Amino acid sequence: MYAKCGDHSRAREVFDKMRVRNLYSWNNMLSGCAKLGMAKAARKVFDKMPERDFVSWNTMIMAYVQSERLDEAVRCYLELRRSDCGYNEYSFAGVLTVCVKLKALWLLKQLHCQVFVLGFLTNVVLSSSVMDAYAKCGEMGDGRRLFDEMKWRDVLAWTILLSGYAKDGNMKSAREIFYSMPEKNSVSWTALISGYAQNGMGRHALYLFKEMIKMRIEPDQYTYSSCLFACASTILSRHGMQLHSHLITAGIRPNVVVVSSLIDMYSKCGSLHDAKQVFDDTQNKNHVVLWNTFISALAHHGCGRQALKIFTDMVGLGLRPDSVTFLAFLNACSHSGLVQEGLALFGSMKADYQIVPDQEHYACLIDLLGRSGCFDEMMNQLKKIPVKPEDCVWNALIGVCRIHGNVELSRVVMRHLVEVDPCSPAAYLLLSAIYAALGRWDCAKEVRDLMSSRRIQKDQAVSWVEVDRKLQLDIKHGRGTTSVLELLADGNTIYSVES
Repeated sequence: MYAKCGDHSRAREVFDKMRVRNLYSWNNMLSGCAKLGMAKAARKVFDKMPERDFVSWNTMIMAYVQSERLDEAVRCYLELRRSDCGYNEYSFAGVLTVCVKLKALWLLKQLHCQVFVLGFLTNVVLSSSVMDAYAKCGEMGDGRRLFDEMKWRDVLAWTILLSGYAKDGNMKSAREIFYSMPEKNSVSWTALISGYAQNGMGRHALYLFKEMIKMRIEPDQYTYSSCLFACASTILSRHGMQLHSHLITAGIRPNVVVVSSLIDMYSKCGSLHDAKQVFDDTQNKNHVVLWNTFISALAHHGCGRQALKIFTDMVGLGLRPDSVTFLAFLNACSHSGLVQEGLALFGSMKADYQIVPDQEHYACLIDLLGRSGCFDEMMNQLKKIPVKPEDCVWNALIGVCRIHGNVELSRVVMRHLVEVDPCSPAAYLLLSAIYAALGRWDCAKEVRDLMSSRRIQKDQAVSWVEVDRKLQLDIKHGRGTTSVLELLADGNTIYSVES
């Protein structure tokens, strides 16, 4: 009881006074430590146990996973394999989580084999969990093979496969799975709606939501969040407002995810006033994600000073900023030219909040310094990145080069980009654009010719524009621009447009 209430010291006191402790009481003490995130204390209890069963091992593995001590979770699982305690279907849950977090395909395949040998693949929940892990590791082929081998599939198994295809960007297969499902629930509908929204097919997401309502299937909070994301990504403010109105008239009390989606939608549709209104009207502001979203909205509109005030208010309420908070605030500083404020906050990440800056934080800082012309400080920060810079950092440098037309820096960036991805057009287009902006047309042509000789093609750009309450798809090719309206005539069809 004390452990469930979060009082570890009382629970320990009662446990120590027990004259007789059986396996059940030891497992309860171990579980209490694990649920409180006390992996070290859990291990001490685990090591003192006179006997253990698979419940003990499962609990210890999950304690490590919940504390992000993933290597130790794997070691504990390997210890379990060498023991004679046996397994149950829950013995693999923690290690599957490790596989996903570390993208450890080798370990996932070992687990799959072990589950098969032990005969647990007949358990549809465990089979679905393995399939989900394959999907999240980017191995949809293996996930699909496992699905096809399942003798019995419930709605969860179908939905996991659908969601896997959607997250992989394969909406054609996701749609085929959806319409092949013998039964669907609101989670299945939401999975396809979310897939459309995340893959830039906002109109399809909203069409499917309309069909869902017609079928009298009750949407959940995640359904509304996905639809609002679709409105934000396609700048469909009218539909976003209708969804907001529906939430109010239906008496639905939105959770923090939906409120954040509303703020994001209004911001990206150009109405910072409405975004602020939603934020101000929210009574429970104890969630960091809510503040992060509003700071991002202010950054999107170039309101750096207001973002600084919101950050100060957030800290004043006792909320602890996380990694995303600093990303949002650095972005706000970048779009408002607040160099000193950005540098100060970047320095406080590790000093005051024990948050180690990652590549995205450095990319935001480089963008801030570069936009403001602080090249020496920018190069100094670039050298401080503890590991080899990734795409996000080089993309930030590309933006700086475009703004200032810095040829020498562009050459450095181009060399690195070509090393990372020789087939990427970004490096060539960057240098060509800068030469053209400086009037050095011969140099620009040389870069373009080099691009052609290496058969490197420019990616087409796609824009969605709402015109007379109709959505227009605008596709820009390397040769010009084509406006496509008739492609959107049929809401049931998924279109692939090639240059």
